[in-house]
Amino acid sequence: MLLQHLVETSSSVAAASSRLAKIGLLADLLRHLAADEIEIAIGMLSGEPRQGRIGIGYATLWAAKDSPASETPGLPLLAVDEAFTQIAAIKGAGSSAARNERLRVLLRQTTRGEQDFIVRLLTGELRQGALEAVLVDAVAKASGIGAPAVRRAMMMAGALAPVAKAVLLTGETGLAGFGIQLFQPVQPMLAQPATDVEEALSQLHESSLEWKLDGARIQVHKRGGEVAVFSRNLRDVTPAVPEVVDAVRGLDVREAILDGEVIALRSDGAPHPFQVTMQRFGRKLNVENMRSEIPLTPFFFDCLYTDGESLVDASQESRITRLNMVTPSLVVPMLLRPTHESAQRFLDETLQRGHEGVMVKALGAEYAAGRRGQQWLKVKIARTLDLVVLAAEWGHGRRTGFLSNLHLGARDPEHGGFVMLGKTFKGLTDEMLAWQTDKLRTLEISHDRHTVFVRPELVVEIAFNEVQESPQYPGGLALRFARVKGYRQDKSAADADTIEAVRNIYLRSVSTSWSSSFPRPETGG
Repeated sequence: MLLQHLVETSSSVAAASSRLAKIGLLADLLRHLAADEIEIAIGMLSGEPRQGRIGIGYATLWAAKDSPASETPGLPLLAVDEAFTQIAAIKGAGSSAARNERLRVLLRQTTRGEQDFIVRLLTGELRQGALEAVLVDAVAKASGIGAPAVRRAMMMAGALAPVAKAVLLTGETGLAGFGIQLFQPVQPMLAQPATDVEEALSQLHESSLEWKLDGARIQVHKRGGEVAVFSRNLRDVTPAVPEVVDAVRGLDVREAILDGEVIALRSDGAPHPFQVTMQRFGRKLNVENMRSEIPLTPFFFDCLYTDGESLVDASQESRITRLNMVTPSLVVPMLLRPTHESAQRFLDETLQRGHEGVMVKALGAEYAAGRRGQQWLKVKIARTLDLVVLAAEWGHGRRTGFLSNLHLGARDPEHGGFVMLGKTFKGLTDEMLAWQTDKLRTLEISHDRHTVFVRPELVVEIAFNEVQESPQYPGGLALRFARVKGYRQDKSAADADTIEAVRNIYLRSVSTSWSSSFPRPETGG
């Protein structure tokens, strides 16, 4: 297939307002791909080339667009992918100039429209509505397989591209290889926010409560003495957490996959702030020194696999039972089938220990890998949202020279991109100001006199008092008294809270306000 066909489809998808239309356009393209083009096309359509970042800066990429363009399209998709691979492989002295020259050679073989597509792809600016959820449905339509089956296989594989190749080439039989496997991390099950414990308990018929830890999510795989630890974005972080490796290696089970969190605790058992825990995951650190200075404690709350048996389709209660058999000393404190009174006592005790709230989970729920459903609910007493930084404004006074006022966005999975909810410069320490200034400059895509606009990649946890209506922002909502609680470097933009979640918080607050201000009318005969 020619790059031209993919670029034309991308443009058509961006212009289509209907989700079904987007799915149809993508499915038609997928049906015409050769076997060795499928994974390449999936990566490009989702805005993530197979090679990741290829080592060329933003300014250089945009400057390269001025390269002479070809009059006629004719560059194969495979040739573009090969060029990306060659550029990413260039290392050593003079590599920057060599990468830039190889990029210009590539762009001289493409039309203006293709050049624009390549540059936006490599800068992370490809916003065409072909998000992963839409692509999953397109793969299902093109292969004739139900979307839930494709989605499940993708969650087990950790990526869509290999699943798409398997089902497009071999149909439903291609899904057989995507069950849960040791040392192949699966995407974690996620939780929706709830206003309070009462609301969460009322939503779930039979449930459990457990500590809501402000730590780093981990997934641990064990076979005999071999142990691997993966982060929430499926990155192998085993060398950073030797305490976890030692603890799991000593468990009385040959094979296991465990889901949990690791957290830095003070000597009195209270948690350190999240940023302290995350110091253990920094690059080029002396782990042994850090281990003595900031020891980590693992807590597990789920068991997905033991000794050849997958548990992802078992109930939450069954998985808890198995977890207590496998690792009784490392299970997060929890309470099964709480009454309203016992739930309140559990919450009070959790808060007294310094944790941020509780998780409420349906005991009948299967493990929905990668899904943010209503079977797991998180109750944070200090209300927070994980949002994405869209831009930052230069500071004034003592903050002169630092990027300070953050533009905050919620994820919009339906239309793609992010919806701005407001700005904040509150809660930032001097250390955070310095760090975010350096970090945001590496993500810069454009700037004006006052503001630096960035690739929407950096996730920040924002505390706020309430959500209110605001005609100033596209979503019609804004956060009141927003302040920075900390950066979530363990999360990607795909993990950020959605505009729908923010809208639900607002609607619940309006409903509560109305019902408390106006008594219900009496009814009767």
